[in-house]
Amino acid sequence: MGEQEDETGMRVEGEGPHVVHVGGEMDIDRAAMLYAALHTAITQQHGPAEIVIDVAEMSFCDSAGLGALIHARHTADEYGHRITLRNPQPQFQRLLNLTGAETLFAITHT
Repeated sequence: MGEQEDETGMRVEGEGPHVVHVGGEMDIDRAAMLYAALHTAITQQHGPAEIVIDVAEMSFCDSAGLGALIHARHTADEYGHRITLRNPQPQFQRLLNLTGAETLFAITHT
């Protein structure tokens, strides 16, 4: 199936766990689009049990971006899915640590 990219710059891989690649700045202007994309992945019928959010190319994340991820994580819990964050950059890792949100997500560096 390959990758698909939308107007937000987010890419979705089509095989295995559902992988969403997030790049650039995740701020108040883009947080709603991120949540909408994740909500679609989470709630699709017969979707994968795991949604991997690859944030390797995300250069910045503010509280709105983090809020979208946390909201998506709660939605995933409701649907019996798991969200994993892949390759967080130092700025985002600090945000997760400072807010205690690192305990909400499985985090991988592969």
